[in-house]
Amino acid sequence: MKTGFKRAAAPLALLTLSALLTGCGGDSSSGSSKKVTVWMYPVIADPKANTAYWSQIEKDFRAAEPDVQLTIEQQPWENRDEKLATALSGGKGPDVVLLGPDQIPQYLSNGAIRPVDGALKGTEGKFLPAALEAMKQNGKVFAAPIYHTVTTTLYNKKLLDKAGITKPPATWDEIRAAVPKLKASGAAVLDYSAGNEATQNLNFYPLLWEAGGTVFAKNGKKVAFNGPEGVAALTFVTELYKAGGIPKSALTNANVVADQALGKQQAAMGFSNTPADAAIAAKAWGAENVIVGPPLTGTKQVNFGIPGGLGINAKSRNVAGSEKFLAFMTRPEQLQSMGKASGFLSPRTDVTVSSDAPYAKEFQAALSSVCPGEPNPTARQLMSLIAPEIQAALTGKKSPKEALDSAAEQADDLLARQR
Repeated sequence: MKTGFKRAAAPLALLTLSALLTGCGGDSSSGSSKKVTVWMYPVIADPKANTAYWSQIEKDFRAAEPDVQLTIEQQPWENRDEKLATALSGGKGPDVVLLGPDQIPQYLSNGAIRPVDGALKGTEGKFLPAALEAMKQNGKVFAAPIYHTVTTTLYNKKLLDKAGITKPPATWDEIRAAVPKLKASGAAVLDYSAGNEATQNLNFYPLLWEAGGTVFAKNGKKVAFNGPEGVAALTFVTELYKAGGIPKSALTNANVVADQALGKQQAAMGFSNTPADAAIAAKAWGAENVIVGPPLTGTKQVNFGIPGGLGINAKSRNVAGSEKFLAFMTRPEQLQSMGKASGFLSPRTDVTVSSDAPYAKEFQAALSSVCPGEPNPTARQLMSLIAPEIQAALTGKKSPKEALDSAAEQADDLLARQR
């Protein structure tokens, strides 16, 4: 993780080849099994704590459901999609797997996962609407949420004070107004990650949503990010960059904190930061210099955050046992323990993870305006098409409109080939 934070926990040991070849959920043959195998990823950053937590979950579930033989296997984040896709497409893989919203359309299109509504029966109304909607396709839920991430604005009070700014900029107009004051004091106002490895969910997309735009058209067959709202969002970024309000290092930034301008105290704020980012900032700047504010506002107040959920392999030989595990993990007591262990928030409205961690209240409040992204089978490929065009706009090679139109042309071609 270098000295910073890449918005994903550090990897555990690499998945062995035998795990991929033998799988866990059984092949396509019919039949039943008492076994349920889960592929879990290091959602708890400390490897020892992560292993200990899931070992205890195994014990507790076996005590609650003695007829189900549960095994939770720890997997690494690295090459996660490739390994899971290989296992599932070969009729292998786990019975249950941790999924994010953007993975669901991909695996659903291949028929690799099944609905999990049965595991949530009677509790659907207790989840955050955004959490369940993020996990739905065609009106059915394909992953049971067990935690929710959230991002919001992070400020360096020391830099704001030095520039004579007493109110942290919370809107686009306030950010624009802060540029000359911070520039005169030797700092940029806003950090941004425009590197090819950066996820647009933490960079361009939140600004697009704040402008009132969307990534995809309603029918999902074309993109919409090159509309007036997208142009307004990218114009906001490019104007800041040209004025010195965004540091030049933005071109290669890849969603870290300590290793880029925000962490180095060269920029006064970030707009898509996590609780882990705030903790890193507190150590680097001193806790007295950290301010966690509400989500940034353009024409709308929007921030990014996603649920993590448990999906079921369509070829599982123990669907009933798998559903029992999902129901177990979405109980209030399990969501509480998951939240305390991982630092993430609860996906249920009736469960609040009690925490004495700094800034917990601010991040909890930010959950009310969260957008979980726009799931689509091409979502990840799309980001790789947008990144170089944003770089072209920042460097003045293209106008914001030209850059987004170029990305949209490529994206629409990609979507057409997927149909």
